[in-house]
Amino acid sequence: MKMSEIRSMETAELQEKLADLKKSYAGLKLSHAVTPLANPMEIRKLRKNIARLMTELNQRGN
Repeated sequence: MKMSEIRSMETAELQEKLADLKKSYAGLKLSHAVTPLANPMEIRKLRKNIARLMTELNQRGN
C-alpha cells in the first residue's frame, strides 16, 4: 500500500483498514510461531503497512 493511496482515504476508512491489518498481523504472527510461513516477508509488509496507516492518522490528529 502506497502513501498516496493512504492519503486519499477517509479517516474512517483508515481506522477500519488499520483494525483489519492489526487482526491479520496477529493471526500471521501466531501461525508463524506454530509452523513457519512459506513467505515470512508478509509479516514485515503488514507491520510496515500498519505503521504507514498509524503515521497518517497521527498526522491528521486522530
